[in-house]
Amino acid sequence: MSGRTLVLVRHGESTWNQENRFSGWRDVPLSDRGVQQARNAGQILKDDGFLFDVAFTSYLKRAIKTLWIILEELDQMWVPEYKHWTLNERHYGKLQGLNKAEQAKEYGDTQVHLWRRGWDVRPPQIDDTHDAAFPLHQRQYAGLKTGIPRGESLKDTVDRVMPYWEKEIRPHLKRGRNVIVVAHGNSLRALIKVIENVPEDAISGIELPTGTPYVLRLDKSLRPIDSGFRGDSKQIEDAIREVQDQGRSK
Repeated sequence: MSGRTLVLVRHGESTWNQENRFSGWRDVPLSDRGVQQARNAGQILKDDGFLFDVAFTSYLKRAIKTLWIILEELDQMWVPEYKHWTLNERHYGKLQGLNKAEQAKEYGDTQVHLWRRGWDVRPPQIDDTHDAAFPLHQRQYAGLKTGIPRGESLKDTVDRVMPYWEKEIRPHLKRGRNVIVVAHGNSLRALIKVIENVPEDAISGIELPTGTPYVLRLDKSLRPIDSGFRGDSKQIEDAIREVQDQGRSK
């Protein structure tokens, strides 16, 4: 494995993924299937000889646990890891906890797709009275005074992820290190948009299945030399279709 490689992994399936519910910033655990997906991701990376210098993840336990399982499978649990809230999933506002297919039946597939993937479309916003959903009522976010979202578009997610990418993640790659980021569909989509220069009207079409490594080999200027998923191609295709179907009325 050469230096200056970035591996992005969306967390394994969570219990709310399993139930087809909007998760966002709600701190839900991995399902049993999600634990196995994380193990499989670790084995794929191990079989391909990946060696990491540093790891990043969000404040949400489904991503943290996935990272720990991957590093355990790699026998690289010593790798320094950093957590930050700006790598959290897109905040889905009042949609958090609601079933995606049921919302599609009520509001239509197109509207739910815009809420899930729309570049500049925000979901219905939460307010301070949503005790379980509003981040400032949770200890891990209590010290933050600004930047806490109430419901985000993909553009909002990109805007909060990018400063952390520039200040904390990118410098490690510039020094030739190998980096793994285990986070969420939209925070990883934000990284892919910037690194691979994906247009705004195309980024919503990029699907990131749970527990599937996406590998970018970068040159000295951190331009992609090549990129793509690792694993069985048929399983990856099936996983992508599964993600696409989540926001559709049945």
